Amino acid sequence: MRSSSNPAFRNLQGRGNAGYAGFGSPQGYPQGGMPGYGVDQAPPTQADRPITVDDVVMKTAMTLGVALLTGIITAVLVLGGSIQPWPPLIVGGLVGLVISLIVIFKQTPNPGLILTYSAAEGVFLGALTGVFEMFAPGIALQALLGTGLVFGVMLVVYRTGAVKVTPKLTKWIIAAAGGAFLLMLVNLVLGLFGVNMGIRGNGTLAIVFSLVVIGIAAFMLLLDFDLADQMIREGLPSKWAWYAAFGLMTTLVWLYVEILRLLWALNSSD
Repeated sequence: MRSSSNPAFRNLQGRGNAGYAGFGSPQGYPQGGMPGYGVDQAPPTQADRPITVDDVVMKTAMTLGVALLTGIITAVLVLGGSIQPWPPLIVGGLVGLVISLIVIFKQTPNPGLILTYSAAEGVFLGALTGVFEMFAPGIALQALLGTGLVFGVMLVVYRTGAVKVTPKLTKWIIAAAGGAFLLMLVNLVLGLFGVNMGIRGNGTLAIVFSLVVIGIAAFMLLLDFDLADQMIREGLPSKWAWYAAFGLMTTLVWLYVEILRLLWALNSSD
């Protein structure tokens, strides 16, 4: 089982050979007690049936739909002056972060938690988008279209096998993502002391850095597609489609923010 750069998917692995197809025993099942694996079980419920592509698509659509709805409402309120952008930006970001950590470390496909995470991220992104939209009208639609385009292209790339997800590629992408996050963290810390590395702003270096990060996020989608595909092939219970949707959501949030920053940098440099 290859690892993913997305912590939501990567945390499902590395738990030994016990459990379901190398993923470890999902919550709610005793060790070695998955349906049909040598232990007497109650008749399988709808959530126990094997996960399908339709499950992943539907759950992903639901999580994205909730985020889009809360995002649009928040952005409209911010742009209309009904609310200040900073409270929803801070609260949405913190709630999304806390819930994402709970989902990742508890490894739970809880739909309530995951939809709440989507709503919180929608509020955060809506407030952020509202701020950018004030100074660059039309940037929100461009960022949404850009995110959708990257998602669609990478899905086609994965499905056609144009780029094979190999262990070597996985390691490179994980290393690149880790390096990018570390560089952004260092830039944030130095910024507190008035030091500007130039990777965030509207300069040439900032534009190049944004392009590189968008590329990394795009390739992370390939790893997430591959992990979801493996979940389907290994026959995990259908409820784990929520976890797959959550993993894709975390990558898409990062991708959207980076595209938004790139568009802002390009608009500001004119």
